[in-house]
Amino acid sequence: MILVDEPLWPGRGCLWSHLVSDVSFDELHAFAEMLGAPRRAFDRDHYDIPEFRFRTALWLGATLLPSRELTVRLRAAGLRRPKHLVRRAGVPE
Repeated sequence: MILVDEPLWPGRGCLWSHLVSDVSFDELHAFAEMLGAPRRAFDRDHYDIPEFRFRTALWLGATLLPSRELTVRLRAAGLRRPKHLVRRAGVPE
């Protein structure tokens, strides 16, 4: 299932939402492509989407949940990728 939180996170002159899947990253990437979100908006386990795409995400079928619930769902699905556990490009393990 595709999940989204309210656009409450400020940055670069607008508010942002988090878009996640509690099924798979393949589902998330496919939905983000339909939404028109660029791949560069993907950050470890979610897409950051600007407020102007929020209503479209809901129209396409994303379920609105509080931010904390998104994290709970990601963890339960085994899809949470915390920053400290993700290897950055060019940084040896």
